Amino acid sequence: MDNTNYAVIMAGGIGSRFWPMSTTEFPKQFIDMLGTGKSLLQQTFSRIATFIPEANILILTNERYKELVLKQLPLISERQLVLEPAMRNTAPCILLAALKIAKWNPEAKMLVAPSDHWIEDEAAFAKDVITGFKAIDTTDRLVTLGITPTFPNTGFGYIEVGNAITSETGLCQVTQFREKPDYETAKAFIAAGNFLWNAGIFAWSVSGILQAFNDHLPKMAQLFMEGNSCFNTDSEAAFVKENYPLAENISIDFGILEKSDAIYVIKANFDWNDLGTWGALHDKITDTPDENAVVRAVAHIREASGNMILSEKEKLIVVDGLKDYIIVDKEESLLIFPKQKEQEIKQLLAELKEKFGEKYI
Repeated sequence: MDNTNYAVIMAGGIGSRFWPMSTTEFPKQFIDMLGTGKSLLQQTFSRIATFIPEANILILTNERYKELVLKQLPLISERQLVLEPAMRNTAPCILLAALKIAKWNPEAKMLVAPSDHWIEDEAAFAKDVITGFKAIDTTDRLVTLGITPTFPNTGFGYIEVGNAITSETGLCQVTQFREKPDYETAKAFIAAGNFLWNAGIFAWSVSGILQAFNDHLPKMAQLFMEGNSCFNTDSEAAFVKENYPLAENISIDFGILEKSDAIYVIKANFDWNDLGTWGALHDKITDTPDENAVVRAVAHIREASGNMILSEKEKLIVVDGLKDYIIVDKEESLLIFPKQKEQEIKQLLAELKEKFGEKYI
């Protein structure tokens, strides 16, 4: 393995669209969503550790999840944790991770990947990431891995692909990033043939991404650079706690990628599912839309189809006459909700929080 390669796993979200399984105290990245015996975070770490040294894999998460991460990944040390004291989207936390890595190795290259995606072909994933590292070479290129769209999904951002740069790596220029489209626009993207889904998987050198922050988010770069002498020391936590909440709340996409002229894309060769909704989980488990997807439940099903059925523990669940529903059973809560309304679960949570407080959230 190349010791100059690092990875940052993004594990700070709360996964509100997967309520009631995913809660503020125990979000989806720490849950065995597919009944495999491993949480999504554990699967992601294992996948990346096949080609990046375990000691070079950082976990970026909210400070409230520190003990959860250490429990699920007992082989990592606390030096590998990048803890956010406040929610500030993806740009500040990626900057913090890059500064820490740069102090260890200013020549490092880094992968940034979400903790809650599902990728079966791990060998293809490793090959694509290594290709991305090669495409960076000694330049300041910022490389993203794009996913070939299979249908006009309105829940993903899109990458418009421009001219090819090298045939060896498949590297192409990014013409522009396009926000989540409406259905007709998404169909037009698919028909055009030069659009990819933005999976939020990036590769770059630490020097390249730090230069991009200096160019496009200079106030944030200056704020964090003031603590450069503290990073990877006992003084880091105090500096981060005081200054991190002052950072602008902005994503890496808005803050850097959509502004930079150094953005390139490689079309991924691995299968991918972002597991962003109950419907996405259903589609991952089943082969056809009419099938029922079952995780951990002992299901007895009569005249029912297209349902996502999940129980926290092994439990008999009888479903009769329902079509395209989300059925999730936990000890303290039960959700029976139409799949077609799954995007309303966030709104539902707000209603429940107003009525019951945070007891069930």
